[in-house]
Amino acid sequence: MNRILSNLFEHKSLSREEARDIMLNIADGMYNDNQLSAFMTVFLMRSITPDELTGFRDAILQRRVAVDLGVDDAIDIVGTGGDGKNTFNISTASCFVVAGAGRKVVKHGNYGASSVSGASNVLEQHGVRFTADSEKLRRSLEECGVCFLHAPYFSPALKSVGPVRRSLRMRTFFNMLGPLVNPTLPKNQLLGVYNLKLMRLYRYIAQSERINCTIVHSLDGYDEISLTSPFKVATNSSERVMNAGDLGLAAVKPEDLYGGATVEEASSVFDAVLAGDASDSKKDCVIANAAFALTTLDPTLSLEDAVREARESLESGAALDRFRLFVELNS
Repeated sequence: MNRILSNLFEHKSLSREEARDIMLNIADGMYNDNQLSAFMTVFLMRSITPDELTGFRDAILQRRVAVDLGVDDAIDIVGTGGDGKNTFNISTASCFVVAGAGRKVVKHGNYGASSVSGASNVLEQHGVRFTADSEKLRRSLEECGVCFLHAPYFSPALKSVGPVRRSLRMRTFFNMLGPLVNPTLPKNQLLGVYNLKLMRLYRYIAQSERINCTIVHSLDGYDEISLTSPFKVATNSSERVMNAGDLGLAAVKPEDLYGGATVEEASSVFDAVLAGDASDSKKDCVIANAAFALTTLDPTLSLEDAVREARESLESGAALDRFRLFVELNS
């Protein structure tokens, strides 16, 4: 690791093979916390290259606990985190809205490392017990439309760096990797990123791996469609800049999306959104993200119809019903 760090401090980059080998060593626990911290810090000081990101991804997927859920039409909805905005759990709420609209979601997530509450935090707060049992995951997916894969159970490298990430309390390249290493390798993904450079990297990987992927970024820095500013949407074949009005929705103020200072507060906001008791701003933000997940799954669906389906799922209580059944099945 000392040699690797010396090279990186001299502005050299890693090949795809070198990046893969380093990540395999991380998964095997070959580096101490100080070395890992220094290694992560390098990529805060300079941009990660496509070869480095792809090599890291190769290693995590090589060592993953593979899961076959027997479905090809599911989607993962996930953001990188690390945008520093401390929003409520928008992607996780969107998963249950999509399930309430009759689709299937294979959600990959973790504890918050650079934010108060990640997907794993808010679900655990409701009594959810994580599992790597494929039969339990398959049952959850079939009966409520959502299954949740807690990242450390499936990726040794993500587990081994957890303490260091939490101690740093800032964005690292592992934020970039999380959305790319769902162990089920879903063919459909809605990915949120915290900057446009990462959007280009994700799009390159999605095209190379033939993933049906929609990547979103709000131009004021959110790793999701926040409705607080214009946002960019990229698919494998197109890119466009949109705003809230294009979805028939009102613009949102950043403070409207605040997720609280504790996991308990974040969980309370999450509950209010699914119960329909939250502000229109919070509900519309979830509806917007769910709508793009629906159009990713069905490109023939117009955005207008997708927004309508997402709103109906949330306001009819279907999304809340899916969540309650999810908790029942996974507690």
